[in-house]
Amino acid sequence: MIIGKRPGLASLSLGSLGLLRLFGVPWSWSLAAGFGVFLGTGGWKYLYIVVRTAKRDLNGLYVLLRVKIALWHHLRRNSNIPSIFAQTVKQHPNKPALIYDATGETWTFTQLDLLSNAVAQWALAQGWAPGDVVALFMESRPLQVALWLGLAKVGVEAALINFNLRRDALLHCVGVSVSRGIVFGAELAGAMLEVSSSLSPSMVRFCTGELSVDCLASLAAQNLDYILASAPTLPPPSCIPPKSFNDRLFYIYTSGTTGLPKAAIVVHSRYYRIAAFGYHAFRMRQDDIIYDCLPLYHSAGNIMGVGQCLINGLTVVVKKKFSASRFWEDCIKHNCTVVQYIGEICRYLLSHVWEAFTERFCVAQVGEFYGATECNCSIANMDGKVGACGFNSRILPNVYPIRLMKVDEETTALVRDRHGLCVPCRPGEPGLLVGRINQQDPLRRFDGYANQDATRKKIANNVFKKNDSAYLSDVEGKAGMAAIADPTGTFDCDVFLREVQQALPPYARPVFLRISPQVDTTGTFKIQKTRLQREGYDPRLSTDQIYFLNSRAGRYEAVNEELHSAIVEGRMAL
Repeated sequence: MIIGKRPGLASLSLGSLGLLRLFGVPWSWSLAAGFGVFLGTGGWKYLYIVVRTAKRDLNGLYVLLRVKIALWHHLRRNSNIPSIFAQTVKQHPNKPALIYDATGETWTFTQLDLLSNAVAQWALAQGWAPGDVVALFMESRPLQVALWLGLAKVGVEAALINFNLRRDALLHCVGVSVSRGIVFGAELAGAMLEVSSSLSPSMVRFCTGELSVDCLASLAAQNLDYILASAPTLPPPSCIPPKSFNDRLFYIYTSGTTGLPKAAIVVHSRYYRIAAFGYHAFRMRQDDIIYDCLPLYHSAGNIMGVGQCLINGLTVVVKKKFSASRFWEDCIKHNCTVVQYIGEICRYLLSHVWEAFTERFCVAQVGEFYGATECNCSIANMDGKVGACGFNSRILPNVYPIRLMKVDEETTALVRDRHGLCVPCRPGEPGLLVGRINQQDPLRRFDGYANQDATRKKIANNVFKKNDSAYLSDVEGKAGMAAIADPTGTFDCDVFLREVQQALPPYARPVFLRISPQVDTTGTFKIQKTRLQREGYDPRLSTDQIYFLNSRAGRYEAVNEELHSAIVEGRMAL
């Protein structure tokens, strides 16, 4: 049996079923005829797949169609996020929109609308025009939403800067966005002082929060809170030309764990798509209250979380920073019915996750998804399958054209067949997730990054068929081990740690160091990464010195067999 032909056989059977129903043939006869066609083509194995996955796939198709129809509707009406939010305000004028956990302050939809109007009027007074960019550099708070939303009302795009960034990385993110101004939180004044002299003198600076007059003067910054308090709250005039559904809304940056962050372009339709998929796929309701403890410079916190407020009228509780000790207390305090998590957050709350987590905390539903901010191949676990982050339909594979493709383990390059096309993975086989690009379809478009070279690197051609193009999902990796050549034997771990603490955010600092007399290369002078990955941090497999960053002790410690066992067994947290 050639398994690759089964989707065509199933499509033939389903097509026969659909045609017969179209002409009014009763369901019983239609099913019998469709089943007969299917059996006539020998599709027994595919029948098993259909039985096992039909409910999940049909649910996924239903969600996909709902979002696709909504996107088509907004495209026809030339909507954008501010205009969609305006409709939400009309539906829920006095309902709490955002709650700030740090102060207990509650903003209704009307209040959020008025403050974002004040932001828009301030932007106009600055002379900013559609297409200009303003950087936002602050810890999570409702004002951050009002700022980017108000800027969007007059066509100005926000660059949402990671508040963990310092020095070169911070300067890079501000510079790559070509921001004309920057708004920073008073809590980040120290980080601003480090880069102030390197910022362009023409970049206007504003501070929100309490900061002394002297500090403001040293940063050449104005107090934005005072300005907004006296700004008009009338709706601004529509920008000319108005921003369309596929125009830029703001920039969200990649994490930059293995290099400098890239500014991913988020257009209005992408913001809507991500929020809408979350709402329908995970069966949220308008009376839900979401606990959002994720940073608002991130797509999960600002789009998947806050997007439910702006697009669907849910109440969102904004937490300045995640706290494991306050997590459930906060949820009870605000009567939250939905909580967001990403990465290791659930592991912080319970050492063994998913089944133990749902049992311990009586969680009715867990919905997980995978998708980078800029990607066009997001996947979601809609049926609660333990350990799954999503699925790709075997019944209707072309409805949502994404695939896992084989890659060469040595070079990480896509494997090609004799026709030059990429080779799909078999079920259970690891590979690289790709999504076919169609710029006319909001679900399939790829808007890339502010840097065009970075955009080109994420696109492959001749993937599914000749002359097509596809997005290559985020293979940036995590900060793990840094292999350092030290031929003189003078490397100092303490000095290295002090330098990386000043230059890199915590998540980008190497957890392990491997100090070698030299770094081995291949015959073409490429680093032998595969061997390094295979040996990892096991001291028994190498004569190199290996160190582990003990975050509690605040230093790198030599890895011996005892420490290695403690890490592997989970007795020493990474």
